[in-house]
Amino acid sequence: MTDEHQQEDDVHATLIAAAGTAAEHSDALPFPPVVFGVGAFVGLLAMLLVTYAFRSVGTRH
Repeated sequence: MTDEHQQEDDVHATLIAAAGTAAEHSDALPFPPVVFGVGAFVGLLAMLLVTYAFRSVGTRH
């Protein structure tokens, strides 16, 4: 086996090990699920307000 193939095998083995480790810890969220919902709602509301603020820009030209 050449050095290049050995290096590719090492990278694949490392990625597989990392995926296995990530799968073990995937159920732990940094915040409660409600925080993600509230954050998404606030973010979308902010985008709505920005869009609403520019509603008459097209009619001025």
